[in-house]
Amino acid sequence: MYIGLDLGTSSLKALLVDDAERVLAEHTVGFDVSRPAAGWVEQDPAAWVSAAQDALRALRADNDLRELRAIGLSGHMHGATLLDESGAVLRPCMLWNDTRAAAEAAEMDSDPRFREITGNIVFPGFTAPKVEWVRRHEPEIFARTAHILLPKDYLRYALTGALYSEMSDAAGTAWLDTGRRDWSDDLLAACGLSRENMPKLVEGSAPTAGLRDKLAVELDLPDVWVAGGAGDNAAAAIGAGVVRDGEAFLSLGTSGVLFAANDGYRPDPATAVHTFCHAVPGTWHQMGVILAAADALEWLSRLTGRSAAELTSGLGPLRAPSRVLFLPYLGGERTPHNDAAIRGQFLNLDHATDATEAARAVLEGVAFAFADSRDALAATGTRINRALALGGGSRSGYWLDLLSSVLGFPLDVPEAGEFGAALGAARLGRMAATGEGAEIATQPAIAHSHDPDPALADACAEGLARYRAAYAAIRGL
Repeated sequence: MYIGLDLGTSSLKALLVDDAERVLAEHTVGFDVSRPAAGWVEQDPAAWVSAAQDALRALRADNDLRELRAIGLSGHMHGATLLDESGAVLRPCMLWNDTRAAAEAAEMDSDPRFREITGNIVFPGFTAPKVEWVRRHEPEIFARTAHILLPKDYLRYALTGALYSEMSDAAGTAWLDTGRRDWSDDLLAACGLSRENMPKLVEGSAPTAGLRDKLAVELDLPDVWVAGGAGDNAAAAIGAGVVRDGEAFLSLGTSGVLFAANDGYRPDPATAVHTFCHAVPGTWHQMGVILAAADALEWLSRLTGRSAAELTSGLGPLRAPSRVLFLPYLGGERTPHNDAAIRGQFLNLDHATDATEAARAVLEGVAFAFADSRDALAATGTRINRALALGGGSRSGYWLDLLSSVLGFPLDVPEAGEFGAALGAARLGRMAATGEGAEIATQPAIAHSHDPDPALADACAEGLARYRAAYAAIRGL
């Protein structure tokens, strides 16, 4: 048996599977996010530990875990968890969507070493600018900082007492030499840090440490390895079997991700594409990232007082994009703009615009944002011919038809089952325990596919052109 722990922004999911990847049990525990000021998004790491212990107890209560071999970890990326010399948390963790460090990120990004070594723009959400913000605005906290951990790696520390990270998550800090798969001493020094402040790096499929003895006794668990694990998107790719060059997925979650696996390292920071290490050795991946995908529809739901299902139920058959435009930049945008200041817009509203038309425009705006990511990936040499459709938004057939027609390639919907980040974490645990490799990361069976409508190709291209012109027009207003 293997357990995957997936630390999300608002909940932790624990998944128990066997060697045949049959799901034996799962349990989810929720927790809160704090937004103490505009652009600030924080979380108490103690909530992650409590949730993990509750989830493990729940699995243990209903299952005989004597055959448990390993635990794998997945988690949201870029968070800055600061510990003192004794391992105590010094302040709430700043999460991936915390943008307070925009000025620090711009300053780092102006230093050519960061793009050259990391292969990426220094985005405001990355870990390094957040820690630099602490150095400038909370110097007493920075002076006491002995260790810096990413969220899932703090969870590992709480479970094992060991300070480890792995390549896929570390690549989102702006301190990793992504091509060499190692910390960059130069970049750490530029931030007043050294390797002494950072966890030891392993591959995501490698073992790190066992559970703390006291915790294993309290939870009544056997002595098992905890695997290196992965950042959430890399873990989702392992769960979906997107590990070989050219394989891809499109995730319609709170944020949106267009993810492609690569068998080589081919960065192009100017595109605002994320080029990160994958969670298995000798592989990398690239992502176009949209900060508000399904979250844009949820925003409209809150605004109108109608559920997302109600808003989209009257859309009818797919048709050409309307004149109403929506730019889904509710909290800034990453790919391709790297623009933390831009905000969402509705354009071309008139008296006939109702909630259904607004919903149609939101779905179209997110589809156009994915087209921006498609073209940014293509500029690096990564061309996607088809992709798996994942995430809560993929339950909308209308949205997938629209996305396929805008993007110009088929989207494959897996059969019902578990193939997300929790399964990816469990698979990495199995690799760590058995020595198996990426060959066990198989793709799920496909239930059906959504193909582009050639009759809408010209209209979708025209809508995309208007969308891009709108961004150019409002930028800086």
